[in-house]
Amino acid sequence: MRRLNLLFLLVPAIYSCNPTKYVPQGESLLNSNHIQIDREGINKSDLVPYIKQKPNKQIFGARFHLGLYNFSNLEKKKWPHAWLRNIGEEPVIFDQYATEKSREQLENLIRSKGFFDSRVTDSVRTVKRKSDVYYNVNLKTPYTIRNLYYEIADTTIKKLFDFDSTNCLIQRGKPYDATILQAERTRFERYVKNHGFYSFSTDHIAFRVDSTIGNRQVNLFYEIHNFQKTDIYNRITNVPHPVYQIKNVYIYTDYVQKDVLEGGESYINSLDTVNYNGYYFISQQKKSPIKYDLILRSLYLKPGSGYSISNTEQTQSHLMSLKTYRLVNIFFNETGVPDGSQESQSFLNCHIQLTLLSNQSFNVELEGTNTAGNLGGALNLIYQHKNLFHGAEQFNMKLKGAFEAMTQQNTKLRSTREYGIETTLRLPRFIVPFFRKEGFIKTFNPTTTILAAYNYQDLTFFTRTMANATFGYNWAARNYKTHIVNPVQLNLVNMIKIDTGYQKLIDASSYLANSFKDVLILGGNYSYIYNNQKIQNSRDYLFLRVNAEAAGNMLALASNLAGAGKKEGYLNFFGQPFAQYIRTDIDIRYNIILNDASSIVYRGFAGIGIPYGNSKVIPFEKQYFGGGANGIRAWQVRSLGPGSFDVPKETVFINQTADIKLEANAEYRFKLFWILEGALFLDAGNIWTFNEDSSRPGAMFRFNKFLNDIAVGTGTGFRFDFSFVTARLDMGLKLRDPSIANGSRWILMSRRYDFRNDLTFVLGIGYPF
Repeated sequence: MRRLNLLFLLVPAIYSCNPTKYVPQGESLLNSNHIQIDREGINKSDLVPYIKQKPNKQIFGARFHLGLYNFSNLEKKKWPHAWLRNIGEEPVIFDQYATEKSREQLENLIRSKGFFDSRVTDSVRTVKRKSDVYYNVNLKTPYTIRNLYYEIADTTIKKLFDFDSTNCLIQRGKPYDATILQAERTRFERYVKNHGFYSFSTDHIAFRVDSTIGNRQVNLFYEIHNFQKTDIYNRITNVPHPVYQIKNVYIYTDYVQKDVLEGGESYINSLDTVNYNGYYFISQQKKSPIKYDLILRSLYLKPGSGYSISNTEQTQSHLMSLKTYRLVNIFFNETGVPDGSQESQSFLNCHIQLTLLSNQSFNVELEGTNTAGNLGGALNLIYQHKNLFHGAEQFNMKLKGAFEAMTQQNTKLRSTREYGIETTLRLPRFIVPFFRKEGFIKTFNPTTTILAAYNYQDLTFFTRTMANATFGYNWAARNYKTHIVNPVQLNLVNMIKIDTGYQKLIDASSYLANSFKDVLILGGNYSYIYNNQKIQNSRDYLFLRVNAEAAGNMLALASNLAGAGKKEGYLNFFGQPFAQYIRTDIDIRYNIILNDASSIVYRGFAGIGIPYGNSKVIPFEKQYFGGGANGIRAWQVRSLGPGSFDVPKETVFINQTADIKLEANAEYRFKLFWILEGALFLDAGNIWTFNEDSSRPGAMFRFNKFLNDIAVGTGTGFRFDFSFVTARLDMGLKLRDPSIANGSRWILMSRRYDFRNDLTFVLGIGYPF
């Protein structure tokens, strides 16, 4: 804690510290790099990675990390000086040699893009021991590809190439680009290896360029060389590339590398081999831990089929997706020709080594929780079986006890308690009747999930129980896409007790009165997720989630066909009123990586729920709310809106929810030092009801006035990255309050700031989005 206190006290001094303090005499600090391109043809962003020397990181135009380093005393090794140097960044001294190497790399790059006779020059401007480096890129007209000639020695590969020529990345008339040539080598290598050419590689592909034809054009020769083979006299000869077939597939169902190394010959003798449907299963156990049929459904490699690198990768991916194996290793070795085959044919044996995870586990989890800004903790007792019926069925059972502190603007601190049990069974297959699914399974590897849960919730002002059952499917499509379909989702909510004071608040609002009732929700939902984020966050990425759900339609149809009567104005199913509504929302986020110390994240959210038929409002669990740690942070959770409605100051418990939500956020994130990160944010949005609510004037969404109901807040925050969890403290300030009835709704233009109500501190766990 003393480290944080010290840094907060020293921040002004750090920013004002002389950046050249520890720059040696006669040297200068690298202040900036500038790239100037005199014509279109290459983007600056493509050139930046080739500059070898980068200046010190900046935050808001200031070198904060360099300031930390400079504030230390280099002659002292004790705290805080050593610590300041450790979390800071030493000055980047301008290096003329690095500048020259950068110029050469830039020149090589632009030449590889077809600008053969273009040049890159550099110049340096030094003022007050700070050097700015300028790289001037003089681009001339790029050379284009006039003709493309193919020189392919192997006739079989020549036929493959002719068949696939429309997919060639190289095009006549386009500028010469070495990057495209390399991409074409990789593409065609993969294409050939998918047709049985196991020994083929990019080393057999070469390009020859003739730039002497004039008119700033080149002729390109696409060469594919024959396979080099050593004969019995150790002479190297060029022969056509062999095409390989898979002879046998050996599957080691419980392979353990340690046992193999330690057991040696005795381990090999203990193995038992079973031929099942033409595959050889090898194991120490009498009975395979995983059903043979399940393993075979995950295989794309078959005896007698041609070698294919894509089939190999898909086999490994599908086996790993069973979540039963810790390691899947696939390799091939050449083998002799089987009886009845021609000597000219080539064969491979395929070996698949499967290393199992522990079958069962029991864990005790202590976790921090953050439900819309309400912080708390949970104790989870989790039992997991990864292979329940020897078919890679994942069974999970969780016993949960949770406690959360509820932060409310007009009340003292209160708490909520929750106890429950949840069981999940995940099956590695697609359980759908009357559906020819073999091709679908091979392509998308779907799973079926069955979930059942029961929760008891004591939420201070009311107590309820919730039972849930879900049956659905999940599959991953290509290109970062995931689909989740739950055709059956059942929720049963029973209100056990409601606080007397809160009951009066409910009775005063028809919206709340219809929200806090026993209800049965029977329907289904669908989610589409796109996420191209990589584990290594080295590039910008996009996250998109679209949800759609409907409930009550089948029950309403059945009730109408059966001629069921209404009870207290509602149709019932086994004595329980059921909800009828449709609901959809979209959540989109775009993360822009500025550098290794900072990024900007944009988020947009839009959602709507429409009650109809047997419902006057959508169920409380499906309603939207505003404010809180993951929303518009200048408002406490559930205290914003709906619309321009102004919550009475005497309200004891603020719990504003509605059917429609629009929200937009922008957050600038930057690393500071040690475990501390900073953020600046801007939030805007609100919630609205779909129907008129007489108890909350201004709550209904109207196209001609919803823009005037938008709330705007800004603020700053800190994130504490503890590796295993990220804690967050945000301070939000209201800029525009839609509840202001008269005059401008921009606070600065309508009234003085009341920091007790206009400034909000929220705690959170993890990033807000």
